[in-house]
Amino acid sequence: MDAGQAASWYQDRVFRNLTCKRVQVDEVWAFVHCKQKNVAAAKKAPRNAGDCWTWTAIDADTKLIPSWYVGGRDSDAAMVFMDDLASRLANRVQLTSDGHRAYLEAVEGAFGADIDYAMLVKMYGPTSESAKGRYSPAECIGAKKMRIEGNPDIDHVSTSYAERSNLNVRMHTRRFTRLTNGFSKKVENHAHSVALFAMYYNFVRVHKTLRVTPAMAANVTKRLWEMSDIVDVLEAWEAKAAN
Repeated sequence: MDAGQAASWYQDRVFRNLTCKRVQVDEVWAFVHCKQKNVAAAKKAPRNAGDCWTWTAIDADTKLIPSWYVGGRDSDAAMVFMDDLASRLANRVQLTSDGHRAYLEAVEGAFGADIDYAMLVKMYGPTSESAKGRYSPAECIGAKKMRIEGNPDIDHVSTSYAERSNLNVRMHTRRFTRLTNGFSKKVENHAHSVALFAMYYNFVRVHKTLRVTPAMAANVTKRLWEMSDIVDVLEAWEAKAAN
């Protein structure tokens, strides 16, 4: 809990006035305590038991994850997420999301007309009998690029980096692993684990294509971090909390 709070505190402080140009957003699913369909019959289920969504944003150029939010998949969560993202950007950006309608009001409320925003709406064919019950969605048979606000460059309307980032979340964070007992039992601890992953991903993990960390590519830091640097952040946060 302390490490997660320290990671959130530090990244909230340094991810300001970012000069991102193209940002992609998406949501990744998990659950807390039990799946949503089992909440009613679950014993001692906490208040936030059930489906849990992590909203993530990624800079298409530096691969930095500047903003994330753990909550539901409704319009309220979308507005909190978009307001946070907007507060970290220093300039007008091109934004791409999927076709989730909650983004429409949230983006308008956070950015107004000062954004080039498009949606990538994927179309899926009917689910075959053999695929029913699996985690994989039905076959994607096409995608439609929709301009929503401003003048987005259609060639860069994509959510590929955001979707790949979601895979990184699942691969690096045990709580997102399906068909195991590693799922979160409390939503607060789930959020702390996401903050720790973001800290490691942004500052410690060298991106294979960029050959630097996302934080270095975004000029948030000038050096490659080690895990000991995250411990230093924890100690600084504890000292601040003590005062």
